[in-house]
Amino acid sequence: MEKIIGLGNALVDVLARLDNDEILEKMALPKGSMTLINDDKFLIIRDYLLQQNTKLSNGGSAGNAIRALAHLESSTGFIGKIGKDAYGDFFRKELKKLGIEDKMLLSADRPSGVASTFISDGGERTFATFLGAAATLQPEELSIEMFKGYTYLFIEGYLVQNHELILQAIELAKAAGLQICLDMASYNIVEENLEFFKLLVSKYVDVVFANEHEARSFTGLEPIEALETIGQMCSIAVVKVGPAGTYIRKGTEAMHVPASDVKHPTDTTGAGDFFAAGFLYGLTCGLSLDKCARIGSLLAGHVIQVVGTTLTPNRWEKIRKGIDLIKGNPA
Repeated sequence: MEKIIGLGNALVDVLARLDNDEILEKMALPKGSMTLINDDKFLIIRDYLLQQNTKLSNGGSAGNAIRALAHLESSTGFIGKIGKDAYGDFFRKELKKLGIEDKMLLSADRPSGVASTFISDGGERTFATFLGAAATLQPEELSIEMFKGYTYLFIEGYLVQNHELILQAIELAKAAGLQICLDMASYNIVEENLEFFKLLVSKYVDVVFANEHEARSFTGLEPIEALETIGQMCSIAVVKVGPAGTYIRKGTEAMHVPASDVKHPTDTTGAGDFFAAGFLYGLTCGLSLDKCARIGSLLAGHVIQVVGTTLTPNRWEKIRKGIDLIKGNPA
């Protein structure tokens, strides 16, 4: 099977369910977005979370996708940076548990990154992200050896704000023969880095994942028209529209794939990451785009039924059986 390496912010998620939006308003966090925060704001949020019931798990968009792929027994690796602290130790141990190659996980003399994740009623999530050590990864720390042996590089859009790092990673990956997959990650990140996103997609990226809000920020168009525009810039364009499913375009081929039927989502954290994992898993297996998207929807449908992105062994077994059915190989 083809191998996939992720490049992203190595973060530990601290998840809390909200009864109201008071903390979001106090911290000026737009509901449903990802906002980078400084040390001072992080300390205030940390004090708030210490008074709440919280859940700890490995996070980061690319990290979520790579861990989901590892659960499906794909060969994976991860490039990122952690601190020399308990959060960093937790992050590395979680990778090793799943057999994810971690020799590209570097260390810094800075606290590990933490994504404070606030879950509103209805499952919508808002991230206050303290990057810490994750933001100290430098272009010169990357080497072509990190990418050799892999087929795909999966990049999270949250990292795109570091233009030099992204360009170095892509150029090294391309030199090593990899295909580039980019998840746009958040509409506000796309808006703030629009011209750079356009450069990446038109010149380097092979597979683009975007939800309808990110696609609108990128093109100014609604999903179907946005799909056509993005599809003209890269090999495969994927635009997700939540419960309405997913639109896919490759060349002149376009299709719509329904979403998994989940009536009452618990927490949408990681839904896009798990969709990308399922889709890429399908690609590595040589499946049709329709089956890739159905596997992506299957994974996303399961992760939105739990708090965070950690699924039980029983749920992963259900996912594997569902994948076998999609492949046409029922047990």
